[in-house]
Amino acid sequence: MRMVLVSAVLLIDADGRVLLAQRPEGKPMAGLWEFPGGKVEPGETPEAALIREMHEELGIDTHASCLAPLTFASHSYDSFHLLMPLFACRRWKGIVQPREGQRLAWVRARDLRNYEMPPADVPLIPMIQDWL
Repeated sequence: MRMVLVSAVLLIDADGRVLLAQRPEGKPMAGLWEFPGGKVEPGETPEAALIREMHEELGIDTHASCLAPLTFASHSYDSFHLLMPLFACRRWKGIVQPREGQRLAWVRARDLRNYEMPPADVPLIPMIQDWL
């Protein structure tokens, strides 16, 4: 089974809410809500991939020093195994905007279970709720 490395961010605003992005139509698992991020390209670190993805998907910029490793997901799907480090980020420049057709929502940690998520993301919820 092939391994896919995806880097994700728990973007936390000044009110303590976290950002979720809804997967757009035409993508696998369309309609599900997830923590923003994306695939780590060959030769890229998880932090560099996340910085790139945050700029491309959300129009914001940050630095590796603003990304704190929080936890990770390890989940087998039918055709691949996902390994996904989750970084917390409270500092960035710019205004969060959906740049790839996705819907965004700022959500309180206690409300995360109200959003249907991919199976790999669901086990992260208790850790996030305890941490926030």
